[in-house]
Amino acid sequence: MSENPATILLAGGGTGGHLYPGIAVAEALRARARHITPVFLCTQRAIDTTILSPTGFEFIAQPIVPPALSVGGLLRFFKSWRETKEVVRNVIRERKPAAVLGLGGYAAGVAVKTAALKNIPAALLNPDVIPGKANQYLMRYATHVCCGFEQTREHVSPNHASKLVVTGCPIRSSILALPPREQAASRLGLDARLNTLMITGASQGAVSVNEAVLATVGSLKLQGWQILHLSGKDHSEKVRQGYREQSVPAVVVDFTPAMSDVWAVTDLAIARSGASTIAELTACGVPSILMPYPFHKDMHQRANARVLSDAGAAVLVDDAKDAKLNAAKLKLALETLLHDSTRRKSMSEAAKALGRADAADAVAQVIARMLQG
Repeated sequence: MSENPATILLAGGGTGGHLYPGIAVAEALRARARHITPVFLCTQRAIDTTILSPTGFEFIAQPIVPPALSVGGLLRFFKSWRETKEVVRNVIRERKPAAVLGLGGYAAGVAVKTAALKNIPAALLNPDVIPGKANQYLMRYATHVCCGFEQTREHVSPNHASKLVVTGCPIRSSILALPPREQAASRLGLDARLNTLMITGASQGAVSVNEAVLATVGSLKLQGWQILHLSGKDHSEKVRQGYREQSVPAVVVDFTPAMSDVWAVTDLAIARSGASTIAELTACGVPSILMPYPFHKDMHQRANARVLSDAGAAVLVDDAKDAKLNAAKLKLALETLLHDSTRRKSMSEAAKALGRADAADAVAQVIARMLQG
């Protein structure tokens, strides 16, 4: 990278799924060159402030709101788009960014489009197999599209295929620095000598995953296993009570930012299949049972999960939107895996083979090439 001071705008937010990969890239940029200043253009949602405040990176909230399929919702979106254009133009005028990285989703749109119209190089992060609507639209304005999966090529217009660079989904360095199992178990209140079944619905939790697990665990043979359940905000007491009623010991927490501890002790995971979860599972070599979120029209989480299941790294259990059906399918998968260490080891090796621990640095390299012209 050039030694001239340079600001890189990272545009996106509204969910951890957009922000956490951006933070990983910002860390990689800062590690590569101290003269690079990453600045986030996020949303006004509280979760953005919660996630970004501890990082030390500067962030500027855009008034953009998500589009909604109603007259009122669309009017609010277009009004917020116009207001956001003013914010972004002011930021570009004052900061004179060298490049813009769109993190996906509606909150990336104004910055990426405005940058391109002002001849500022812009790139996109596309961590899911299937590009979302925002990224599909914004690809025309980007010079590079950093993809999490090779399979994304099957879902992109031929006009944009040459822009794709398979980097993997960026992961924060703190997650990749796995501590010794004994230390991690102690901090989490677990026994390092036991296998750990970890359940997560990501930062917001997943009610159907929680319900399926609670409907299943009481009938399983859990000798040699312990449970760590990341229930999601507002669900912990209900989940904790569900285990108590079945006399099944479990450590239940809303969520923990110390995911390196979690991955260090996890021997089998039950999870959704968002891009960041998939990236962490594979980088850490964790075998998994994946229950993709079933309400996205494009079913992009299922496409993510298929990559792992096809490689033998995960078992895919479709969320049937029915508690009894989910419990029956999950029980079958768990009975197969809990007491088959050979299968779990094979899945772990397959997951590790898919992992891209260097993804954040790979995206930083793409940005470096953009700065060099």
